[in-house]
Amino acid sequence: MKTSNLDEIACLDGSSVSRSSDNRSRILIVDDDESLREFLEILLTKEGYEVCSASKGEEALKIIETDNVCLVISDIRMPGMDGVELLRKIKAGRPGLPVVLITAFASLDSAVAAMKEGAWDYLTKPFRIEELRKVVERALDSSQRDQLTHAPPPDKIYRLDAMVAKSHAMLKIFQLIPRIASIPSSVLITGESGTGKELVARAIHNQGKRKDHPFIAVNCGGIPENLLESELFGYCKGAFTGASHEKKGLFLLADGGTIFLDELGELPLSLQSKLLRVVQQKSFMPVGGTRYIDVDVRIIAATNKDLEKAVMEGKFREDLFYRLNVIHIRMPSLRERPEDIPLLVQYFLEKYSKEQAKPLQGISSFAMEALEKYPFPGNVRELENIIERSVALSTSSLLLPESLSMARYKQRKDAQDDHPFPIPDLPPGGMNLESFLEEVEKNLLIKALERAQGVKTRAARLLGLNFRSFRYRLAKYGL
Repeated sequence: MKTSNLDEIACLDGSSVSRSSDNRSRILIVDDDESLREFLEILLTKEGYEVCSASKGEEALKIIETDNVCLVISDIRMPGMDGVELLRKIKAGRPGLPVVLITAFASLDSAVAAMKEGAWDYLTKPFRIEELRKVVERALDSSQRDQLTHAPPPDKIYRLDAMVAKSHAMLKIFQLIPRIASIPSSVLITGESGTGKELVARAIHNQGKRKDHPFIAVNCGGIPENLLESELFGYCKGAFTGASHEKKGLFLLADGGTIFLDELGELPLSLQSKLLRVVQQKSFMPVGGTRYIDVDVRIIAATNKDLEKAVMEGKFREDLFYRLNVIHIRMPSLRERPEDIPLLVQYFLEKYSKEQAKPLQGISSFAMEALEKYPFPGNVRELENIIERSVALSTSSLLLPESLSMARYKQRKDAQDDHPFPIPDLPPGGMNLESFLEEVEKNLLIKALERAQGVKTRAARLLGLNFRSFRYRLAKYGL
């Protein structure tokens, strides 16, 4: 049975600071607890806001459809449609409308799940009035800046730490990083090689409370397996032949800060149990040691492998996977955000022109066109390497196509000059061409939806179709 935190709020902070009467942003309160709903209505009205309320999710959706609501504050636990489901429906209809969720359970898991679904912020009961006041102010300020739009303006550039982007996919990650930077939960960053997983890990560290403490990056696949344990956890004098002195491990060096475990999928099973203890108990034992050492380290891990598949195959511990995958960030490939290519080209061009003291004035339209058509199997890292080499090889003040070093692209282009896609051989007995083409079309539709993470408008663009044509094809194949 749910209990109200009305008395708890009132006794924590009885003050109220009135807001000027010209601020009439409209806030919707959604809670089946009548006493808490009325309390929040009185409080926020005194703060100078217009307030409306609903006792259930369905009622809230009707208000949002007809009313100019600027912010929604909703309880998570409600009969019928709960707060997370309400959040999903709001984001589907008005993606720019900020939603703050309230929970009576101090559960980090529910808060993380809410943020993944697009919640602007969350409050845990009992909360202070000042805390609520600040969350409301920040949410409304953010909403006004974004003018209630979900996608960023096409000409707007976003920067965070050492990253730059303009795509919506990266903007979502940029918005998430400050929210998770100071909480202690483990983070798992997945994505193809070269997508910038370490840059995201460093940004999380630099944006949080640990920024003045060490950030230690470890390549789990780059250290021989027989040395990896001693590198991570250190060893005591005499632990093995040649151990003439005590050595501190990387976990101890990262104490108070962050350790970034890159290529986590390469971690041998023999070390996974020891890492699990660090995650659970915040302690480890050095090689040859006799006592555990306590350590305060936030763990951020990254991999380009499918760890869920590795768990199913018995190559990765299931308990460790779930402990590290509290907050999951998927890095999109460069193919999924082509709008970022010109911006990144200019960024790297300026960087390496300055480093190499070669005052290049820019890049030719033909060279940019070649880069925009290139598939970038190595993602942003490959693009950076291409620009660095091209600046070094350039003999003019403008980066030209002949300066671009894209060997793999040229080889692929030469091999596909006649046919951009592989053409299957015609079977000796012939084939049903119509059925074959339908199967190809259906598979491409499915692959486009998977790459676009189910966003149909984005999947349509990947196939060069307008949305109406794409939707017709989905209905045709029952997708």
